[in-house]
Amino acid sequence: MEDKRQRARVQGGWAGPVHTRIPSRAASGVSSTSNAISSTAQSQARREKQIPSERQFVFKAPEEVVRKVPEPIIIEKEGQHEISTLPSGISRVRLIPGFIDSKEADWIFEQLLQEVHWTQRTHSKQDLSYEEPRLTAWYGELPYTYSRLTLKPNPNWHSLLIMLKDRIEEITKRTFNSLLCNLYRNEKDSVDWHSDDEPALGRNPVIASLSFGATRMFEMRKKPLPEENEDYTYVQRVRVPLDHGTLLMMEGATQEDWQHRVPKDYHSRGARINLTFRTMYPDPEAM
Repeated sequence: MEDKRQRARVQGGWAGPVHTRIPSRAASGVSSTSNAISSTAQSQARREKQIPSERQFVFKAPEEVVRKVPEPIIIEKEGQHEISTLPSGISRVRLIPGFIDSKEADWIFEQLLQEVHWTQRTHSKQDLSYEEPRLTAWYGELPYTYSRLTLKPNPNWHSLLIMLKDRIEEITKRTFNSLLCNLYRNEKDSVDWHSDDEPALGRNPVIASLSFGATRMFEMRKKPLPEENEDYTYVQRVRVPLDHGTLLMMEGATQEDWQHRVPKDYHSRGARINLTFRTMYPDPEAM
């Protein structure tokens, strides 16, 4: 017994200092879950002081400006129509359906088809040659140059053309001394975008366009502003169906601010004759 007590005293001498035991969270009455939530909240608060709110980092794509192609304006009603007003002036078209009644227009069409000396002209562009997709005839005291092609003077007007010129001048109070005749033989014939703005026509020329035969769509498009870089995507457009015997007048700044064409039309059937009366000047610089 004495030996056991001695050994216990020796072992107790070897023992280190006694440490006070820290009570467990359960023993202290504090929930471990509560402490975890508190610690998480404190950590989050410290992070929010250092890192801005996530809402400041939400990406918002820039709003895209949607630019729509304007719907074309359809002109079918008789009368004068202003299609634009720009610093260059007011552009106007005047439509007179039935300027020549149907029966007379039938007779005129057949006479012009047979008696006008129609020719197909050849263009040259970048060492390539191609024929115009229509036939033409020129009447006037002066030559006419367009698309680098010059038509020689031809003062020998057909009497029927003189009659039509006089009738147009009477109703429009305008005078004309030249005429370009166009024959669209079928739906494949056409004329591409252009303006009748040659210097010999003077400033703001008046063009009188008289149609016979099959109805074709006459299309116009506004010339883009300089900053548009010749992009015609979003420009205003006008469409005018030209029926048998219809007269269309283009006035004001129309040739300066607009282009026009007669596209191919596979819904159209039959030939069409278009007479475009105009005034030519020998010295355009004097205008």
